[in-house]
Amino acid sequence: MGGPLGAIIGRHPAAAGGGGEDELGGGGGGGDGGGIIRHNRRCRDLAFLVLFAAFWVAMIVNSSFGFNQGNPLRLTYELDYKGNICGSRHGDPDLHELDVRYWMNPNQVYQSGVKDNKINLADAKAICLMECPIPAADGLNFVCDYPEGDIRLSIDDWINRDYDYFEFLAPDMRNSSLQLQGPCYPVIFPSVNVYWSCQFIARASNVSLKHWQQMGGINIDENILIDKTIHKAINSKSSVLKRYVADIGKSWPVLIVCGGLLPLFLSVIWLLLIRYFVAAMPWITVVLFNALVISVTMFFYIKAGWLGNDPLTVVIGESDPYVHITGREISHLHAATVVMTVVMIIAFLSSIAIIRRILIATPVLKVAAKVIGEVQALIIFPVVPYFIFAIFYMFWFSATLHLFSSGQVLRNDCNTDCCSYDLKLGKVNCDNCCGYSIHYTPHIGIAILFHLFGCYWATQFFIACSSTVIAGSVASYYWARGEISHDIPFVTVVSSLKRLLRYSLGSVAIGSLVVSAVEWVRFILECLRRKLKLFDSARESCFGKMTSSSSQCCLGCIDWTLKSVNRNAYIMIAITGKGFFKASVLATGLIMNNILRIGKVNVIGDVILFLGKLCVSLFCALFAFLMLDTHKYKSAHNKISSPLVPVVVSWALGFIVAKLFFQVVEMSIDTIILSFCQDSEEHQGNAQYAPPLLVETLDEQSELHRLTQGP
Repeated sequence: MGGPLGAIIGRHPAAAGGGGEDELGGGGGGGDGGGIIRHNRRCRDLAFLVLFAAFWVAMIVNSSFGFNQGNPLRLTYELDYKGNICGSRHGDPDLHELDVRYWMNPNQVYQSGVKDNKINLADAKAICLMECPIPAADGLNFVCDYPEGDIRLSIDDWINRDYDYFEFLAPDMRNSSLQLQGPCYPVIFPSVNVYWSCQFIARASNVSLKHWQQMGGINIDENILIDKTIHKAINSKSSVLKRYVADIGKSWPVLIVCGGLLPLFLSVIWLLLIRYFVAAMPWITVVLFNALVISVTMFFYIKAGWLGNDPLTVVIGESDPYVHITGREISHLHAATVVMTVVMIIAFLSSIAIIRRILIATPVLKVAAKVIGEVQALIIFPVVPYFIFAIFYMFWFSATLHLFSSGQVLRNDCNTDCCSYDLKLGKVNCDNCCGYSIHYTPHIGIAILFHLFGCYWATQFFIACSSTVIAGSVASYYWARGEISHDIPFVTVVSSLKRLLRYSLGSVAIGSLVVSAVEWVRFILECLRRKLKLFDSARESCFGKMTSSSSQCCLGCIDWTLKSVNRNAYIMIAITGKGFFKASVLATGLIMNNILRIGKVNVIGDVILFLGKLCVSLFCALFAFLMLDTHKYKSAHNKISSPLVPVVVSWALGFIVAKLFFQVVEMSIDTIILSFCQDSEEHQGNAQYAPPLLVETLDEQSELHRLTQGP
């Protein structure tokens, strides 16, 4: 260590030229800590502060691109044969009531599923309807193009006639319709609304098919490929991803309540409980954690259809109970249920393992509770970053919805021989029958990745700022023990915040960037591994598996180590005003010199606090399940494809909010322990300013005495 820490913070005779009361902060202290943290500070790591500012400019520009080009309706609804988005008021015609995509020509659907055929399902003629049509019980129904040209019907009249104006067609139009070239197409197959697309059931209506044949219509393929082709399109990876992102937009009230308001309330309650009932809180936390894990797991079982009679369904509205349609969302829910089962078992076994260790953490939690009691602004301070997070995430989620839907609607280059009747031209047109698709350019993918990385870096940055402010406030409390503890005002937190904003934002920026970069290296390597595994048709070798697992394990260890070093570095930044790398060296040196002394107590304390954060986030996930289980999110336009993503997002937001508040205790413990270590080094192993309870817990003589005397 490069000199006594007391000199840096004004508690050691070397801090200033003399000893006196002013030096200790008892008399002349005022303003910025009153001599409690006295050091010639200056701005640190300015280059990284500039980098962080440039990052924010890039985030705003990147998001503005999404707001300009995106349309969140594209995430839920599909395109018709004119390139309109179903359910859009800005289509031609107005489609705000017509939100279900229906493929009109069954032969095109069949041919698009035939191997090596040039026709793609995206080029099969599709139209937007209010609901999926059903075959007539005693005749033949038709679905006709939007009325225009010689068809003098309004959209409302067309809807009221069940989209059928076949009887008004001129002979040439009837002939082209019988050739499946429009403008009217027969309803031969029943269909159900699966995520706003009509999923054909390859079971043709015998009555309708007989009428069609009697009218002289061409042959219609009845192969099951019709069913499979549409099912494959609806359940493609890109379609499922879009629906998951759309679920976030649909469930925004759930996210506000379960990801914002509820964790705020629970976290404040937990801090108050730790303040007044600290001895019981570790036990309450462990029991509550297990109860919540079991409850959330049971909800997964219910939605997976493995328990009860309320499973997730992919069908919107009513359907034939004998028709069973699956989807990727159901498979993902099954996988999540298995994962939660494993987590539940591990949680229960881990809880049994740490029961005997809980008593070790209680004294340190008591010291943190005493800090919160004397520096009461610490309970209120997390509300400040909480509101910053609230504003940031509202902006970020809105930009996410627009970025994921920011492709261009373009006509496909299908190169197929197909013809359809054009009502505007009044004849069959064979030059303009390709469908429309949303085309995503590579730069959109890069923009989305940058947006995701930006969210992670910004989250780490705000949490780091909050940690640094708390550490500065607690350090002031520790080094003022005895003489001026009664003089520590409410403004210690404000003073710590001012020091952060004035001197240390660059240091916090580089610390949060390092963690974010390592996390993203892990993410990219995992994506590459999955990609290579898909391209490699041969079985992956044992060496390849071992190499992949080892690299992931090493990166995970590095990530965990960096997070631990960063947290302690923020403490030293708050105390000393050093740059990030120098503060990291100081913190690491202190920890390594006292690892046996503080290791066990600090680890058990961190485990209890981690379980507390999980309790808050799991309660948020449980409440999100309850809110999503209402009729609003199970029917009509607000129906979500799966509760999985909203529940996971609610859990993640709840964990972040809980982290903001729980780090008051977490950083209090870490700051006091680091200060204790330095205090002991400066005074030949006897800490002068440590609370008696902490000395009893951490002092090596006391620990040795307890071990030799036995329980």
